Amino acid sequence: MKVVILAGGLGTRLSEETKLIPKPMVAIGGKPILWHIMKSYSYYGFNEFIILTGYKSHIIKDYFVHYYQQYSDITVDMLNNTVDIHRIQTEPWKVTMLYTGLDTMTGSRIKKAQKYIGNERFMLTYGDGVSDVNINDLIKYHEAKGKYLTMTAVQPSGKFGALNLSSSNDVMSFKEKPKGDGAWVNGGFFVCEPEIFDYIDGSHNKVIFEREPLEKLAEDEKLCAYKHDGFWKPMDTLKDKIDLTEMWENGNAPWAKWLNSKEVVNV
Repeated sequence: MKVVILAGGLGTRLSEETKLIPKPMVAIGGKPILWHIMKSYSYYGFNEFIILTGYKSHIIKDYFVHYYQQYSDITVDMLNNTVDIHRIQTEPWKVTMLYTGLDTMTGSRIKKAQKYIGNERFMLTYGDGVSDVNINDLIKYHEAKGKYLTMTAVQPSGKFGALNLSSSNDVMSFKEKPKGDGAWVNGGFFVCEPEIFDYIDGSHNKVIFEREPLEKLAEDEKLCAYKHDGFWKPMDTLKDKIDLTEMWENGNAPWAKWLNSKEVVNV
């Protein structure tokens, strides 16, 4: 099953990093967050990716074209014009990168991938968020529900610490950044049937996937949610980037299941 990743946005809320590189290439522990997302899927045996690029797409393309050189030992013989690769570090990935336009909206980007997906089920997610969602369980849930699209629903943490106050304003309890107001939100990590393409108007580039297509799928009772109570975090701001980096460097990165061989994966 192919994995489609939306990686074409401007990332304006992370402008400190995205002036020079696209948001999915912002590094967590020395590797782009896009790499972390792909490793999460690869952990479950899904290694064929379609990356929908836009803003500074050449940087994403260059990264994968030269991937094996970046993480391998090489000798460059300038006299004889040769390059020898000694210790190759690579991934079992097949990566298709589509330039879907600079100002194209999410739904229209997905529509442009239709000819590369064909009449097959596929997975879809955003190129700026990580999670420890169990992909196998997600797919099983999707199959059991029989809908056109399954969305992973999450409850993001609040932005501030929460106080429980007594009538005299004594602090009875304090919890740093608990879950928000209890609402479930779109966390990405979709499983899609090819029928969803019928819900995306291909005549222009302004279709926002999260609006008319998802709204119409819900109206037609073809959309369901897979509730994920575990870790999920988008990288929207510089603070998010710092938080994720600290988790990685401290060995506390819940999304990095590939670092924990104890869990058994059955694909």
